[in-house]
Amino acid sequence: MAERREPVFMVATANDISQLPPELVRKGRFDEIFFVDFPSEAARGQIASIHLKKRGHDPKQFEVEALAKLARGFSGAEIEQAIVSASFEARARGESLRAADILAEIERTRPLSVVMAERIDALRAWAHERAVYADDEPEA
Repeated sequence: MAERREPVFMVATANDISQLPPELVRKGRFDEIFFVDFPSEAARGQIASIHLKKRGHDPKQFEVEALAKLARGFSGAEIEQAIVSASFEARARGESLRAADILAEIERTRPLSVVMAERIDALRAWAHERAVYADDEPEA
């Protein structure tokens, strides 16, 4: 990274930047550190719509707004998995996927933000003074 001869735009991701060696995250290696928190309600709705469409479903036939509200604290992957799991259950019953199936799966799921709440809070605290939030403001 330091020996680049031409303009380079480099992006790297880390689930826990505090575990990286300081020399890797100093200015000059990367120009900015962004913190990407769990998706907002609007983003959760968009994520659900994407995964419903990906599986051949019309998002308008599902309560995407209710799903997004109920999935507070869920990652995009957890929202996808709720749709996948609900789809498997509906298929096992020999029925079409319904909004109620997805909502029930979300209610059964304990997202990472709950399971690892203390570690997530510590990462947020670390990022508060050291990183730029990728979203305008963290969700309250």
